[in-house]
Order: sequence, then C-alpha cells, then structure tokens
Amino acid sequence: MRRAHARRLLSAAVALAALAPVVLAAPSVQAAPRTAAHPASQRAADDCPLDPVLAARLDKAIEQVRKETGTPGVTVGLWMPGRGDYVRSFGVADKATDAPMRPDLFLRIGSETKTFTATAVLQLVDQGRVKLDAPIADYLRGVPDGRHITVRQLLEMRSGLFSYSADPTFITTLLADPHRQWAPRELLAYAFRHKNVFPPGTQFQYSNTNYVLLGLLVEKLGRMPLADFVRERVLKPSHLDHSLFPYAAEFPRPHAHGYTDQTPTGAVADATTWNPSAAWAAGAMISDLRDMRRWAKDVATGTLLSPATQAQRVNFIPAGFPGAGYGLGLFETNGWQGHNGSIPGYESAVVYLPAEDATLVVLLNTDVLYQGAEPSTVFAHAITQIATPNHVYTLPNG
Repeated sequence: MRRAHARRLLSAAVALAALAPVVLAAPSVQAAPRTAAHPASQRAADDCPLDPVLAARLDKAIEQVRKETGTPGVTVGLWMPGRGDYVRSFGVADKATDAPMRPDLFLRIGSETKTFTATAVLQLVDQGRVKLDAPIADYLRGVPDGRHITVRQLLEMRSGLFSYSADPTFITTLLADPHRQWAPRELLAYAFRHKNVFPPGTQFQYSNTNYVLLGLLVEKLGRMPLADFVRERVLKPSHLDHSLFPYAAEFPRPHAHGYTDQTPTGAVADATTWNPSAAWAAGAMISDLRDMRRWAKDVATGTLLSPATQAQRVNFIPAGFPGAGYGLGLFETNGWQGHNGSIPGYESAVVYLPAEDATLVVLLNTDVLYQGAEPSTVFAHAITQIATPNHVYTLPNG
C-alpha cells in the first residue's frame, strides 16, 4: 500500500516501524564525453572483477528491478574481498537528454546524511563536550519534554518527538515552493506544535526532528556551522573529497538528474534543483560511489571514533521486525550495517557486512515507490539474494 506524503517526504528511507540552482565545480571529477548511444550497463574499472557468471546474474537482476520499478538510472558497487568487485551503472542520468548513468556522477544521498551528523555528535562525546545520557535540555532550550529526552534517545530514534516532515502544513508549504531556503528552527517549529507521540525511550519511531536537533547541538558545542564541522572533522579525515554538505541547492557536476512524484498533483517532476535545506542535518548531503564505498566501512567500523563510543553506536536495539535494529545513527539488517536515504528525486543504500568484509552501495535517481517499497530497498534485496544469500538486505514496506 502506497505511503502518504506525510510518511515519505524527506523520509529517512528507513521504514523501521518506517532555490535557484547554484552549480559548483567538482574538484577532481570531469564530465565524460557524451556519446550518441549507450549500453544498458556501464562498466567501471574494477579492482578485481567478480566472477563473470555471478556478475552476469547481477546484471540481469539489477536491470530487471530497474525496469520493474521504473527507475531511470542506478549505480551499484559491490566489493567482496576474496571474491571480487562489481561496479555497474544502468539506465539514464537525465531523461531529457538520454545521457547514461555513470559511476562517477554525484547524487543526493538523503538520510545517509544522518550517519555524518551522528558521527559529528559522537566525536563531541569523545571530546567530553557532550554526554550521551544527558538531557537535550542541558544543551538546547525549547524542546518539548527536553528534560527527559537524552542525546542518546535522539540518536537512536526513541525520543518521541513528532517528525516535522509529517506535518501537513509543512508538506503543503514545501511542495508549493521546493526551492525555498529553510532554517533549522523553522523546521522544528512544525514539529513542536504537535504533542510528543510517546514517552522518551519507550518506543522506536523514525523522526527527522531528532537529527535537526542534533545538527543544532553540533553547531553549538562544535562552535561552527554544521556543514563546516562535517567537512573539517568528518569528510577530510575520511578522505571523502567527493562529498558535500550543501548550504542551499548547490550541486557539483557532473550529477544525475533526480525524479520524484512528491508534487502537488502526484505527477513526476525533475527535482534536481530542489533545495535540500528542508532536510538539513537529516538528509541534505551529496556524494558519489567512490566516497560512499569508503564511508560505508569507516562508519560501520568506527574509524573516526574511540572503540568505546563505536561500541555504543553499534548496539542495535530491535526496531519492530525480525533481523533488524537501530543503533546511534546506524541500522543493521541481517548482518548489513549502515544506512539508506531518500529525498525527492534520489535514494541511496550504503552498507557494510562485517562477517564478509563486504561493502554494498546503491545510488539511484528516483524516490518513486514501487508497490509500497523504497526502490533502493528493492535493488539491495535483489543484489544480496544473489551475492550474499546468508545475509539478505531486508527492510519492510512503509
């Protein structure tokens, strides 16, 4: 059953219970020459190519899912030490020009942003500036029941705060002007007009409000804008030079166009230049396949955190269905650890499998649901059924 806009809009893409364009030059990515025709699958240079038979099975499955879901274009990277690597792009990056999807393109990554925001908060924990079990009221004023909601509960989606992206007035306002620049406090105002949905710590519910608050926490205690903190303390140490926390609608080139049906009429529209500030710390970031490959393992293994803090991050609490749980800005599903993301026009799934030291990244240029499911989930499920049958990526439909 198709989810309402209130559940989808700027969604985390995790259903675990759930502007004028400014173009920046990418520092080290150049657009490839345009060709008159292109194959359905675009290959990239693999470090160690996957077995041809397995690769052919994946090619067939991914192209089948792409056609069934109506996804314009998708890039998939799968790295399995000892077995080989698989990097392919399928379909188109721009429906108007028929330009092919390519592994080097930038895309918006939606709620994968939450892994960066959470990492920033946990770095402040390591520095002694933030206590996980302190109430958020110790740091920020005006949070409903803030004396009883802890930083940990915000990170693990157990605060009980209403998600601003489910407020009908917010949805109407955003769809009326998707290029609008939003301030974090404007987003929180939509959430705080509602009563909290449950006492803190008693349930799991995905709420973008949690991560907007955490972004403000980083700004206050980190003493700089969130985008600057993420760039200096997270992106640079992890050598993610193809990733960006935008201030507005800036989008490095070359990028894929993104397509959404989250419009006033439900018609599919090109959302490429929509302003992601409406998602901010919960989902505004941009990246590419190369950086997401590196980040998937970094975030799951705690490269930027102390071992003690990382151990708390990967303490996955059951989230309402078998085989899955949510930690501190990270989920686990049948052994895969990471996050996914959805923002109008784009989706991502970026996960790491410790049991096999494997990494999977799926990046696509639509968020239009398929039979009630996020298309990124459909792709990841099909890929892992073939490549890691003992660890199948599974998330429920909303």
